[in-house]
Amino acid sequence: MDTGHTEEFSLPRSRAANERLHALVPGGAHTYAKGDDQYPEHLAPVISHGRGAHVWDVDGNRYIEYGSGLRSVSLGHAHPRVVEAVRRELERGSNFVRPSVLELEAAERFLATVPTAEMVKFTKNGSDATTAAVRLARAVTGRSRVAVCGDHPFFSVDDWFIGTTPMDAGIPAATTELTVAFPYGDLPATEELLTRYRDEIACLILEPAGHTEPPPGYLAGLRELADRHGCVLVFDEMITGFRWSEAGAQGLYGVVPDLSTFGKALGNGFAVSALAGRRDLMERGGLRHSGDRVFLLSTTHGAETHSLAAAMAVQTTYVEEGVTARLHALGERLAAGVREAAAGAGVGDHLVLRGRSSNLVFATLDENRQPSQQYRTLFLRQLLAGGVLAPSFVVSSALGDDDIDRTVDVVARACAVYRKALDAADPTPWLAGRPVKPVFRRLT
Repeated sequence: MDTGHTEEFSLPRSRAANERLHALVPGGAHTYAKGDDQYPEHLAPVISHGRGAHVWDVDGNRYIEYGSGLRSVSLGHAHPRVVEAVRRELERGSNFVRPSVLELEAAERFLATVPTAEMVKFTKNGSDATTAAVRLARAVTGRSRVAVCGDHPFFSVDDWFIGTTPMDAGIPAATTELTVAFPYGDLPATEELLTRYRDEIACLILEPAGHTEPPPGYLAGLRELADRHGCVLVFDEMITGFRWSEAGAQGLYGVVPDLSTFGKALGNGFAVSALAGRRDLMERGGLRHSGDRVFLLSTTHGAETHSLAAAMAVQTTYVEEGVTARLHALGERLAAGVREAAAGAGVGDHLVLRGRSSNLVFATLDENRQPSQQYRTLFLRQLLAGGVLAPSFVVSSALGDDDIDRTVDVVARACAVYRKALDAADPTPWLAGRPVKPVFRRLT
């Protein structure tokens, strides 16, 4: 709501909890994207609990939540089918000295859901899976360089990727030099890179789709380039998996990578990710081949039974309840409402929605239509005061039409304040503190 140049909305308990977190946890959170620097000053809620599409903070406020669990909780918090599957396995033991039969069942279920892959190995987080894909590609090609899509924001916490970001402290230059970048959607530029580093690039790794759809023929063209230059094509499906289709973007667009990685939505918040791909490549990390062994993935908790049970419940729910279609429908309803509200307030060229309807993000542009962290701060403050927690507009299937309508009402009020700030050519009076900051930056 518009309260002029002051905000009555405050979070004293969350503020105190954040201070305690910073005293004990570097960054105040275990994921940089969850840090309080990503929110307006003193308005970073500390969550008490969640159910469905709603969360409650320690101050007792309820929010409609978007981007749940950094896109991982796509069915909503505490989804009954997932909770029941997890509870059943917790009572049977979670980790053993030999594989559980659940590892077999989970692999069968995954490969039935993603039939473009022939083998799968589970682990706990996306970084382990993407790094395993890179290591495997280097092993099978005998090459050292990795080509990442420079237009995609994140692939791994490991040195081969983090060395390419502004937060490269502690990473040897020799490691960083082995990673090169190519632009999304530009086949000639990618071919030029492969030619410049002829017989040096082990793999091309990218998200098959992001804020824009792949240009016609682009993914098929990458497939052809990888084959012609003898490198491995890796699709990072951490986000596109399930949100684009149950079989990921590769299932939707019909282009089969050599390797692919899945996570986030796979466990509905439980820690499980997957590396999947061609049998002849994946088996190099196994016991039934004649070549040098590849240390693919070996994690104590990689096959915890309750996480695998969660993954199977998620896949069953997606298929039986048509979750992907629901995510798209909810996103389309939300996008239409937000765009109408922004246009009605005269900020339609400044609050811009991007991405597939199941994976919407927003950009906040200043009076010169340039990206602005100040206007993002203003917008987030207004959303929070209206009971909407939305670092993005990525939907979960637990949202109802009333949640969407309520969100659009809050957005409309936020856009009215946005318009006032644009007219003043200065959002500062509406910030009440420092602006939010980019995740990847060199200095604090």
